[in-house]
Amino acid sequence: MAWSISFLEFSPLLHVLLLVSVPAGWVGWILYARCIHPLAKFPGPLLASVTRLWLIFDVASGNAEKSQRRLHEKYAPDEVAIADPDAIKTIYGAHSGFTKTDFYLPFRATWGRYPDAFTNLDERQHAERRRIVSSLYSLSNILQLEEGIDACIEMLVGRLKERAATNRAVDMAEWVQWYAFDVIGELFFSRKFGFMENAHDHQRYIHALDLVTPFLAVACVMPAYMRPFFLASGAMVPRVFRALNALKHIESASDACVAEGRLGFKCDRGRKDMLDGFFDIWHKKGEAKDFTLMEVKMEVYGTFIAGSDTTAAAITAILYHLVRTPSAYAKLTAEIDEATASGLLSLPTVQYHEAVGLPYLVACCKEGMRLHPSVGLTLPRHVPAGGCIIAGECFPEGTRVGVNAAVVQRDRKIFGEDADEFVPERWFRKGAARIKRVMFQFGGGSRTCIGKNISLCEMYKLIPQLLRSFHITPSEPEKEWETHNYWFNKPSKVRMMLSTRTHGSVKLARK
Repeated sequence: MAWSISFLEFSPLLHVLLLVSVPAGWVGWILYARCIHPLAKFPGPLLASVTRLWLIFDVASGNAEKSQRRLHEKYAPDEVAIADPDAIKTIYGAHSGFTKTDFYLPFRATWGRYPDAFTNLDERQHAERRRIVSSLYSLSNILQLEEGIDACIEMLVGRLKERAATNRAVDMAEWVQWYAFDVIGELFFSRKFGFMENAHDHQRYIHALDLVTPFLAVACVMPAYMRPFFLASGAMVPRVFRALNALKHIESASDACVAEGRLGFKCDRGRKDMLDGFFDIWHKKGEAKDFTLMEVKMEVYGTFIAGSDTTAAAITAILYHLVRTPSAYAKLTAEIDEATASGLLSLPTVQYHEAVGLPYLVACCKEGMRLHPSVGLTLPRHVPAGGCIIAGECFPEGTRVGVNAAVVQRDRKIFGEDADEFVPERWFRKGAARIKRVMFQFGGGSRTCIGKNISLCEMYKLIPQLLRSFHITPSEPEKEWETHNYWFNKPSKVRMMLSTRTHGSVKLARK
């Protein structure tokens, strides 16, 4: 028929249309994104304004917090990744109306009946599920388990004394993470895993986390439609395949610990641990709260994923900056020695309630966490219905906005021109109350890290114990540490020289 056109006759026309329409579509999108889009007025890199590929590559580099700080300095005062400290209360305050974006979903365990506290996007459900277990993470409950942390500190000091005797450098980042993992073992399962005792990565848990967290962090900043293809690449990309296997390894470890704990539940072991507490909820309130053995496993799984890296990063950062700031190191050591001599710090192990009474120690810990928050990426949220004014700018509803602690905690308008320096004295200056409100290392509002009290307890007890037991110096003063930021901003190669202290003329008093 006259109207029939063969495919071969039509294909040149099709090729021309494709060659024209695809570039035209891209040009149209770029013009819209740069000139018409509601966020077009906010400056930033050209590529970042038209595609999320810029963000994906930036996170994949492991240095996202550094590039964000550079961009905020160049494009001051604000962009959608917001550097205004006042935005913290607006976005993350209780009842703010801002909700988590799908950024967090790659961290979610697919086998759970309910999302864990970190990845739950439903604010009401998150609050209901968190209330079920919140008492177990309270400071009062953690302090009931303090002897488990004491046992880990005593083992760490003992092992480090052995290393000090050899006069060789010690990688404190490695040892502190072993300590943090063994504390999890004591608090949750009434036993150390064996990291410090055997001086190695027990069951390669840390290796598994180091494989999987970069993979998850990159997936988090991808558009949701790209994630299935990224996951499917595991069959072809060896590194992705190993990361997926590492995630299964952590899940299997959680299963094994829950199974072992269930066998010993209600046995007289001298003290109750966190796992006993979860089992108590399951037995006494399980039906009413819909809290089953699966939810017990979810709590343990979350602890494996986030329980050691964050705490170890914070403690390592404090030690790193202390030993590179001799004046602060000397001042803190003097405070610890005086408190010990006067009987204000217990022997052989410092107790938490004693440590938080040392003002300069508290200032040093805050300062270390300020300079190096353990999470170094923006915590994205959706602007609620009706839109919102943030930092003097109007953002339409549904816009992704967020604050990065690694950026806002170095704001010179808040912390002064020495914001990039380790200065514990800033916490005693006029206006210290304001800078305290800007601290964002544990998140904010109803989404504050549920393990915050565990982390602080480990930190405030260990730092004075180490400085009381050793004289610590950097092994290579001219060489800076390495950090890799894949959600957890993890330090490595923090090599230090340790020599056992005799405390000189300081007379130690046992309480």
